Amino acid sequence: MEKATISEIKNRLSAYLKKVRAGELVIIVDRNHPVARLERVTAETHPDERLARLERDGLLLRSTQPMPMELLKRAPPKAERSVLDALFEERRGGR
Repeated sequence: MEKATISEIKNRLSAYLKKVRAGELVIIVDRNHPVARLERVTAETHPDERLARLERDGLLLRSTQPMPMELLKRAPPKAERSVLDALFEERRGGR
């Protein structure tokens, strides 16, 4: 794993991409704080492959039909009480 500043990445992007292609992980830092990681895209990190793995593992069930657009037009249901009231009640109950 290598660390590089944003300015180093901007100035030497091709060199860092070459390292990433070779399998190295590059952590991009801003004022010595990590802000991003530059890593090689593998089949496992591709979104379609990740979804397929989750489906194989039984953690995801994909829809077989498109979502009805009417669902987006519906107003959200009204809450019976406020979140704050629910929190206070939960704390009073000792949970």
